[in-house]
Amino acid sequence: MSNYDQQLQKINTRNGCFIAALDQSGGSTPKALRLYGIGEDQYSGDDEMFDKVHEMRTRIITSPAFNGERILAAILFENTMDRDIEGQGTASYLWNVKNVVPILKVDKGLADEVDGAQLMKPMPDLDALLARAREKGVFGTKMRSVIKGANAAGIEANVNQQFEVGKQILAAGLHPIIEPEVDINAPDKAEAEAILHDNIIKHLDALDDGQLVMLKLTLPEQDNLYADCIAHPNCMKVVALSGGYNREEANRRLAAQNGMVASFSRALSEGLSAQQTDDEFNAMLDGSIQSIFDASAT
Repeated sequence: MSNYDQQLQKINTRNGCFIAALDQSGGSTPKALRLYGIGEDQYSGDDEMFDKVHEMRTRIITSPAFNGERILAAILFENTMDRDIEGQGTASYLWNVKNVVPILKVDKGLADEVDGAQLMKPMPDLDALLARAREKGVFGTKMRSVIKGANAAGIEANVNQQFEVGKQILAAGLHPIIEPEVDINAPDKAEAEAILHDNIIKHLDALDDGQLVMLKLTLPEQDNLYADCIAHPNCMKVVALSGGYNREEANRRLAAQNGMVASFSRALSEGLSAQQTDDEFNAMLDGSIQSIFDASAT
C-alpha cells in the first residue's frame, strides 16, 4: 500500500487515537513560547521566534511518549512543514518514524467579525501551498474560523466558506479538516451549536460519494450533538478542539462525547517547560497524552 492508502486506513480505522495540534502560527507563537517558559527577551524577530518554537515542537515530536500508538495525526504550521527533524522533512519524519499522519494548517487567520462570526481571510496562494504539501507527504489540511454567537446568517456564511474551501482542497488530493469553532464564551453557545450542527449536516449531505472530510468542533453543551456527523459516510473523523478549556475540563467534556476524539493544542502542551530535564519533560508529556487518549477512547 502507498503511504496515502496506509494513512487513509489509519484515519478511518484507528478509533480512540487523537490528533495533536502543533500548529500555532505567527500570532499565537509568543504565547505558546511563554507558556513553555521562553519569554520574548530570549529571541529577536520572527526568524529566531520560529527557531525556538521549532525546537519546542521537535522536542515534543521526538519524545518517546509521542508515537502512533496513541496519536493519530499531527497538525503542522507551514513553517514547521518546511523544516526538518533529524534530517527528514517534518511530515516525512512524522509518518516514517512515528507513524503519525501529517496534517497542514492552511488558513491565513481570521477576518473581522461580521454577523457574529469571523470568517477566514482570503487564501490566494492556496493551490500552490496544497501542491507543495502533497510533495512533502502531507495527507490533509486544517483551517479555522470562529463563531461568536447564535447568529444564523453568520453561522451559515462561516460553514459555507469552510466547505467551499474544503472542496478546493479535496480537488487537490488532500482531505480537509473543517473547523468552524464556536467560542466557548459565547453567551448562547448551545443555541449556536444547534444551528452549526444543522448547517454542517446539510453540507455533508451535499458532498459526492468519496469526498471525505474531517470536522474539528468545539466540545458541545449537548452531549453527542454531533453523533450523526460521526456516523456520516462523508465524514472520516470528528475531533474536538480544547478551545481554552484546561486539560482536565477538556478531557471531562470529551469523555462524554461517544466517538469524538481530541485535537488539542494548549491542553496537550500544558505543563511542558523548556526548563524541564528530558526525563521530566517526557514524563509530563506521557501523562498528558495518556489522559487525552483515555478521554478520546469513549
